[in-house]
Amino acid sequence: MYLTQNQPQKVPVFNLKPPFLGETRGFYQVESVTGCPQIPGELELRPYQRQAVTNWFGNNGRGTLKMATGSGKTITALAIACELYQQIQLQVVIIVCPFRHLVAQWGRECQRFNLRPILAFEGVRSWQSELATQLYNVRTDAQRFLAVVTTNQTLLSQGFQSQIPYLPERTLIIGDEVHNLGTPKLEESLPRRIGLRLGLSATPERHYDEEGTQSVFEYFGEVLQPELTLADAIAQQALVPYYYHPLFIQLTPEESRIYAKLTQKIGRILLTRDRDSVSMDDWERSQDLTTLLVQRARLVGVAENKLVALRELMAQRRHTTHTLFYCSDGSPEPGGNLHLRQLQEVTRILGTELGYRVSTYTAETRLRDREILRQQFEQGELQGLVAIRCLDEGVDIPAIQTAVILASSTNPRQFIQRRGRVLRPHPGKDYATIFDMIVMPPELDRQTFEFERNLLKKELRRLIEFANLAVNADTCTSQLIDIHHRYGLGDYLV
Repeated sequence: MYLTQNQPQKVPVFNLKPPFLGETRGFYQVESVTGCPQIPGELELRPYQRQAVTNWFGNNGRGTLKMATGSGKTITALAIACELYQQIQLQVVIIVCPFRHLVAQWGRECQRFNLRPILAFEGVRSWQSELATQLYNVRTDAQRFLAVVTTNQTLLSQGFQSQIPYLPERTLIIGDEVHNLGTPKLEESLPRRIGLRLGLSATPERHYDEEGTQSVFEYFGEVLQPELTLADAIAQQALVPYYYHPLFIQLTPEESRIYAKLTQKIGRILLTRDRDSVSMDDWERSQDLTTLLVQRARLVGVAENKLVALRELMAQRRHTTHTLFYCSDGSPEPGGNLHLRQLQEVTRILGTELGYRVSTYTAETRLRDREILRQQFEQGELQGLVAIRCLDEGVDIPAIQTAVILASSTNPRQFIQRRGRVLRPHPGKDYATIFDMIVMPPELDRQTFEFERNLLKKELRRLIEFANLAVNADTCTSQLIDIHHRYGLGDYLV
């Protein structure tokens, strides 16, 4: 039986006290009991992490932590679990993450905190019986604590939902990358009877989905202070500083022709919509517009000259290591110069042409193989990883020193996550470097250009966001001024 928001549940209320957050390491040290939350002796929380813990307790065990990628949300969340165990003898913690590889990553972090979590994902047979047994043991006091790490998809399953009624009152649910839980189906699957709720994300707001954003905050609680921005994290040395190098890419003549044609069609649909025309209903217009925007985004994502720029860049960087390459997941049009996906072409150029030791890292890569690749990358056996989307959220590979972004969406969440991924501190890593390929629109007719100029402003948000905090911000600003004059962007970049 599924427990949904339509079924009212009695939510327990706890009399939480302000946590004791000492200034020295090991402030939670107690007699160690295997499988029960305990702060590692060598760990010292940063001031903003201590403040986040305090504010969550002050908000009656609810709240969302909006902290920059790489700033230590996982550690902060597990510190909260440790404090709850001390205060109210917390019995269960459930951690829900969007992807399978994050389950394994949370599992490693839980072990640092003396926990032995059940990793509940994929086949029901591998975890459901163990989960049911340990829940029974906790409820009958035969076991003191249970930690479960699962995926959003597994949370929806009947196998997991069937265990939710047996969760004790003293249960904490942690939503990692919590913005993903704002879809109606996932939000309804969240257990209503659990009163202790913690959301984590650098970007908890859902892009173009105010209702979904509101659902996240209604369940987990409002964003708590301190909101740790990327600038804050760099200033407090939670992340390393970085150099930013935008690489401006021109479309080929054939790509420019297709781009102009798509842009004209997009412009006509938008003009028709603005005039409230009755020649096409709103739904059909929105579908056609979406299709055209996707086609154009894919064209930009796999622009041929990106490969030329990559070859020129990496020919001068063959000696480097710890480089991450972000590729497009779109494919070029049939009959074009590129017949392979960008991922394959990038891998071929780097590995075959330049002798750069790389491997692909995609959603299809098995979890066991991902861990091997991660270790080879950190040790320098692999100089680079060529990835699509699966390194956007949550993955912790702090050894990354350089990122080459060949394709990126206009969703702010993606580039915020990517930048934070590269800036995680690591021994011997004083700074990071980001190379960002930005396709500039071709010369268009006057009417189409007016429309395109407005779109360009949106496209340049990533460049401005990246440039403002870079060590070489002055150099980036001069490049922005050149674009400002070329496209007549008014006061947008001033």
